[in-house]
Amino acid sequence: MSPEEFRIHGHAVVDRIAAYMEQVESYPIMPAVEPGDIRRKLPAAAPEAPEPFDAILRDVDEIVMPGVTHWQSPGWFAFFPANVSPPAILGDLLSSGLGQQGMLWSTSPACTEIEMVMMDWLIDLLGLPEGWKTTGPGGGVIQMSASDSTHIALVVARRLAARRAPVGELVVYTSNQAHSSIEKGAAIAGYEHIRLVGVDGAFAMRPDALAAAIERDLANGLTPAAVCTSVGTTGTTAVDPIRMISGIAAAHGMWHHVDAAYAGTAMICPEFRHHQDGLELVDSYVVNPHKWMLTNFDFSAFYVADRRPLVDALSILPPYLREQAAASEQVFDYRDWHVSMGRRFRSLKLWFVLRSYGAEAIRALVRNHVRLARELADRIRGDDRLELLAPVPFALVAFRHVAGEDATDRLAAAINATGHSYVTSSELDGTRFIRVSVGQTNTAAAHVERLWSTIDAAAKPT
Repeated sequence: MSPEEFRIHGHAVVDRIAAYMEQVESYPIMPAVEPGDIRRKLPAAAPEAPEPFDAILRDVDEIVMPGVTHWQSPGWFAFFPANVSPPAILGDLLSSGLGQQGMLWSTSPACTEIEMVMMDWLIDLLGLPEGWKTTGPGGGVIQMSASDSTHIALVVARRLAARRAPVGELVVYTSNQAHSSIEKGAAIAGYEHIRLVGVDGAFAMRPDALAAAIERDLANGLTPAAVCTSVGTTGTTAVDPIRMISGIAAAHGMWHHVDAAYAGTAMICPEFRHHQDGLELVDSYVVNPHKWMLTNFDFSAFYVADRRPLVDALSILPPYLREQAAASEQVFDYRDWHVSMGRRFRSLKLWFVLRSYGAEAIRALVRNHVRLARELADRIRGDDRLELLAPVPFALVAFRHVAGEDATDRLAAAINATGHSYVTSSELDGTRFIRVSVGQTNTAAAHVERLWSTIDAAAKPT
């Protein structure tokens, strides 16, 4: 494909994306396909001869689009958002076109230094500790997902704790409401002991339950290595008491990692920052701009208060990767900050987003979503057929039908059958409930009103 052909076909692809943005609300959110339907439309082997690009785009229309789940629909209330925006798409396109491999500073100085600055910008925007800036003892790096960030944090914690006890005796603690990626990350990192700590009435980790679990493990000859807390759990967006748990962690020499993958974006609004009280005491932290900050997946911002244990744990320095720039500590070789050596120019996405919208537009987006969620919660609270299961600190509403499990599941099915709104069901202590996550970029009051009308009509009298 020549540059001129690329220009023509590139315009066609951008036109399709722009049309999709305009039309996405008209599509049923879930595709009407069965397992194997898409695969059966594809040939069993790759083509030997080139095909016209028009044929490829035709297959996008006939094969890809019928199998797409429309996360970008304003009626998407299911999982936490995975928002996109035109500036982020263009940043991603430019990143692909430049084809950078930023494993070392020297392999792409722009890739490294813009990432360093973007990580520092987020610290100021989200009210994170000043020492986490790349100019201080800590620093931030882009990971693929919060799962990767958590895994890395637990690898570093294991390496430090292994100085005190064999790996088989180390223990990781998290709440029984934490994301499953924490258990998975701990297992992959080689921990044999993972404790799920009890929660309070707001589903936040109980410090006394954590302390009791630690004492039991100490009595059995085990060694506490790490604790993972949450600012916004997946089920109910519960917020663990970071400051109190940091005190317990410090008393036992434990690494303290905070998962704020979803709710961390809300901290761009100062009125939410009380939820991260004590953050200056933790060792690592993750927030995902690819959820609620208009920045396309993948973009997970991982921070450490002290970068030395991280680099020590992940750095292997063969002669062909040694260079003077990183040794000067003016810049980083980010290959030492995660498992993979290769890395893409992902910082362009956030750079384009922040410069195109400004922080004020993202604050307005977050505040509007929170307002819409709380208005929905007020309606549920005032309806004797329905019951809120948890507080609404951000933009997630967790509720159930008071008639029980079957009625709750029927209500969720009725919502999802509309095609214009989609929610997820979950379970908490044996109780089925519905999660409504208000956060898609284009979700407005009319879309939440339409959702409520469906709930009101489908929730039969008790």
